[in-house]
Amino acid sequence: MKTRLIFTTLALATAASGFASGPIAPRDTVKVIDIEEVVIIATPKENTRLRQQALSSNSFSQADIRSGQIGSVKSLSGRVPNLFIPDYGSKLTTSVYVRGIGSRINTPAVGLYVDNIPFIDKSAFDFNYSDIERIDVMRGPQGTLYGRNTMGGLIRVFTKSPFTYQGTDVQLSAASYNNYKAMLKHYHRISDQFAFSVGMFYEHKGGFFKNAYNGKRIDTDDEAGGRVRAIWFPNEDLKLDFTLNYEYTNQGGYPYAYTGRTDGKEENRGEHIGEIAYNHPCGYKRNLVNGGLNIEHHGENFTLNSVTGFQYLYDQMNLDQDFTEADIYTMMQKQNSKTLSQEIVLKSKPGTRWQWTTGVSGFYQWLDTNAPVTFEDEGIRSLIEDNINAGLSHLPSSAPKLSAQVTTRPLTVTGSFQTPALNGAIYHQSTLNDLFTEGLSLTVGLRLDYEKLWLDYDSQCAMGFDFGVSAPFLPQDIVRPLEALTQFIGKERTDYLQLLPKFTLQYAWNRRNNVYATVSKGYRSGGYNIQMFSDLVQNDLRTAMMDAIKQDEVLGNFAGMMPDFPASDVNVSEATLYKPEYSWNYEVGAHLTSTNGKLQADAAFFYMDTRDQQISRFAENGLGRITVNAGKSRSIGAEASVRAQVTDAFSLNANYGYTYATFTDYVVSEEETYNGRYVPFVPKHTFSAGGQYRFTLRRNTILDHITLDANYRAAGRIYWTEQNNASQPFYGTLDGRISFAKGNGQIALWIANALNKHYQAFYFETMGRGFEQAGRPLQVGIDLRCNF
Repeated sequence: MKTRLIFTTLALATAASGFASGPIAPRDTVKVIDIEEVVIIATPKENTRLRQQALSSNSFSQADIRSGQIGSVKSLSGRVPNLFIPDYGSKLTTSVYVRGIGSRINTPAVGLYVDNIPFIDKSAFDFNYSDIERIDVMRGPQGTLYGRNTMGGLIRVFTKSPFTYQGTDVQLSAASYNNYKAMLKHYHRISDQFAFSVGMFYEHKGGFFKNAYNGKRIDTDDEAGGRVRAIWFPNEDLKLDFTLNYEYTNQGGYPYAYTGRTDGKEENRGEHIGEIAYNHPCGYKRNLVNGGLNIEHHGENFTLNSVTGFQYLYDQMNLDQDFTEADIYTMMQKQNSKTLSQEIVLKSKPGTRWQWTTGVSGFYQWLDTNAPVTFEDEGIRSLIEDNINAGLSHLPSSAPKLSAQVTTRPLTVTGSFQTPALNGAIYHQSTLNDLFTEGLSLTVGLRLDYEKLWLDYDSQCAMGFDFGVSAPFLPQDIVRPLEALTQFIGKERTDYLQLLPKFTLQYAWNRRNNVYATVSKGYRSGGYNIQMFSDLVQNDLRTAMMDAIKQDEVLGNFAGMMPDFPASDVNVSEATLYKPEYSWNYEVGAHLTSTNGKLQADAAFFYMDTRDQQISRFAENGLGRITVNAGKSRSIGAEASVRAQVTDAFSLNANYGYTYATFTDYVVSEEETYNGRYVPFVPKHTFSAGGQYRFTLRRNTILDHITLDANYRAAGRIYWTEQNNASQPFYGTLDGRISFAKGNGQIALWIANALNKHYQAFYFETMGRGFEQAGRPLQVGIDLRCNF
């Protein structure tokens, strides 16, 4: 069936290429090295091209995106020096790491902008790249101009403009593992003042991994969505750019394979070691809406931009939290998020000696989360009953025997949370060009960033249990049905101010060559660990059980024999709050271009000093992940990128990144410290190399040209835990693509992970067990593109 579909698609593509008409679609070529010279995209805050700015960056054109098979933000991993985005879990999880910092949960360390609209919630980072013009990846803190959560860098995504592209694009794809995709996009320029585009897509992924418990593939995925964009020029000085995007996702479970015990305890389910095997359904569903309006006005000496954004996210995650076939516990999480953002930017016109940018920005996010945790039979026994009965077993042998058995099965800990956030900022950045000598410039910037966070929480559990007393002097055993009730209901508030300065000295001896030195500060906002409440409730249940026993008219007579369990005295703020993380980045670098423009080389050396580093870990009892502040860390590294146009037909590119990121002040307890250990999820080395060769055929032949692409990506060693007791050695994957073009039609055959390299995409430990997600195996596919 798969083979038949591929050949059917191939036949349709051949036919389509013969009668396709209309404007010629952009082809797979990198003949012009400078991507920003191919398509000029205006941004509200900068007046100069990316490689003319004093920062380390990479850009990807539409041809790069296609040849590199970049379908989402996770596809950028390894293609950019020191950028690592592990592809695991679901679209809920987008963990971006760069230069030794990153985030698995909660607030991101790298920002994302799409058509100049900020994506505040990283649950929305992983969306379909079906209509993308260009991608910029900027490394190092971008806090002065872009604010919170850009301390590691910034990813900017730009969709195609209907003023640049015309006609109707049709794309069909099929691949092994039952992967299918269809996209339809139309671009229409009505006049010199107005143009619009509309598109839609559908994608089905059959899944790579099977659940040994039921024999079904678990990482299936169905996605559908559409995008509308309209651009209007009421006059030559005013531009209105409106975008609206919707995307629906329905993903299967999480392919986490059990690797064995990590705490030395005996395992009684050895037949599933090394396999994915869990018995409760898992999955992730998401509805995502993003909209924005960019208003750009050109004055005589300035440009004024107003950028309004709106994001709506409604999702649901179901999780077998123990990831085994045991009945321990499950979790469901629903998020309802609405974010409204506004930014007004005033900047000088390009070409003047004094370049400046001033702006104000703000957003408000409404976020409601419903996250109940349900304990199943084995979880009730091992996590609750065994703990309470262990405390009762230390009584003298002459004392009555006491025991407790939970009767509420399954047992649910409710969790309802409202965590709105308010942010406001004002910033200014000035650049003085030709300082003392031609080509020397000084940039100074400062941002004042204010954030206020709220937490309204309601987490409760009502647990029924039987408490038994047996003794020789009793005529019969006493068994009393009781109920323990525990609840955490309340409100927390916190806020903070951040000053984010930037100082840069740059020397450019011509338009394409420059060296720079920069010092900048970035920060990642703090927040509340709502995942902690199931842990707090579980710990409080023991005290609630004792209170219920002591208040019983019969069992109260035995209260003096029971162990003295201290009353619960939880400071919710201390238990759940984590502080902002901030870092200072010191960097020197260069952007170099050969005289003929066919060779580009970029290099940078950096030192990052990070304080109050946020680390994601599982709670002590394994009930969910939390964020903790881990003291200080230090990152030292280097980056290099090269692009070369060897001939008109042959081009090469290579990237290398080195990061030495270690903890410098991370004391876990009086007995243990992680000082000197590597920061987890940070590859020590990243490397990529690729090449393209295009065969241009003679006129009146069956094809116009054939293009060959090959890309190799590698990363490692990657430590997965703060203890550095688990890691992925250096590994690499090879991708390839061959495309055949005729007129406005194109057929491409591609292969991913051509060497079928086996590696860990992700690893974690919970409840004394280790789990891993394997990297995706070899996959082949075919793409059909046609423009009418």
